[in-house]
Formats: sequence, C-alpha cells, structure tokens
Amino acid sequence: MTQAKRVQSLPVADGRTGIRHVFVRDLQLLCRIGVYRHERRKDQRVRVNLDLAVREGETADRLAAVVDYEEIVERVRRIPAKGHINLIETLAERIAEACLVDERVRTARVRVEKLDVFPDAASVGVEIERFRVG
Repeated sequence: MTQAKRVQSLPVADGRTGIRHVFVRDLQLLCRIGVYRHERRKDQRVRVNLDLAVREGETADRLAAVVDYEEIVERVRRIPAKGHINLIETLAERIAEACLVDERVRTARVRVEKLDVFPDAASVGVEIERFRVG
C-alpha cells in the first residue's frame, strides 16, 4: 500500500496566521488564444478567477496598506493585450506571475476558462496554484 501524498492547501484566512484572501471573480477578457487556425483569426471570451493568499500588514485604512485588486486586474488585462497565446495553461502561468509581483502575495490560485469552445459545455479551462518561493 502506498502512502498518500501530503498536499498543502491555500493558507486559511485567519488572524492568527496573518493571512487574508483577495479575490477577483468572473473577470471576462477577450483573448487571441489557441493552437488552431480558426482560434488565431478572432478573439475568444475568457473568464478569469483569482484567489490570492496575502500576508497581512499594517491595519491602517490606506490603499497602500493592502494588495490593490484594481492593480492586479490591470496587470491581468495587459497580458492578452500583448498578443496571441497558444495555450490556456500559458495564460494562467502569466497571470500567476503577475499576481506574485506584489511580495505580500504568498499564493496565487488562478482559474482560466474559455467560454465558447463547445456548445454543450459552459466552459473549458485550467486552474493552477503557485506559491512564492522563500
């Protein structure tokens, strides 16, 4: 019998651990994404969901004291604006990297879904989780 692999989950939002979660739900973007010829000719609708485990800092009521979700969304919007991406996995990785730019972000969980691939499916996509090293 093999031992079960221990899986580390996202840090829990808890005052004792100093972690809070910043999230963005159902952000829709237009992207040139895909490996097929027909996907290179027109934009596709993509939905992005983010869950960022953030190290809490000072408790002042100032924007500089928190991870600014508007700044995160703007970084995410700039990624597809740079040009065609072959794989949805690549888009998810680039989004995770953009989220981890802020050193307070410990973990980024990114879900990216293409919305118009199959008429009988709401979406197809990928979800990744990336951790800050160190």
